[in-house]
Amino acid sequence: MKILVLNGSPRPRGDTSKLIAVFQKAAEVAGHTVCVVDVCRKNIRGCLACEYCHGKGEGTCIQKDDMREIYDLLREANMLVLASPIYYHGISGQLKCVIDRFYSILYPKAPGALKKVAMFLSSGDPDMYVGARFSYEGDFLGYLGLEDVGIFTNHDENVADRIRQMAAAL
Repeated sequence: MKILVLNGSPRPRGDTSKLIAVFQKAAEVAGHTVCVVDVCRKNIRGCLACEYCHGKGEGTCIQKDDMREIYDLLREANMLVLASPIYYHGISGQLKCVIDRFYSILYPKAPGALKKVAMFLSSGDPDMYVGARFSYEGDFLGYLGLEDVGIFTNHDENVADRIRQMAAAL
């Protein structure tokens, strides 16, 4: 299985990166291919809402930035993992910008290969995940109909073991 992990944390050794590292190692041991993209280190601009992608662009965004790399990876991915610290009750702005740009490739439906989604979240407060969960459930489970592999937070009991079990079961 090809797994695309979008890391929305600007901190290379923060809690979000630690969750990703556990997952990547376990998934690769289980025989999966994992590609981690640190979106905070990419030049990705916000969606212009120009509708070029759904007109003349025929599914292609008019902007020529690092999002093109993510589009290519997304077309081939069987699973998407969204990973982010919680900033102001939601995912980081950098990851939100990437998700907004999914509009050109994921509307009106996901690429055929993409079937599963998971989310890794980290916060200093165990009660700050509601906004991120709302987006995940509405956008990725409800609208796109992807299979829910789970939401994992740094406050979950035995989170590393749960992530390893999930990766082994894919």
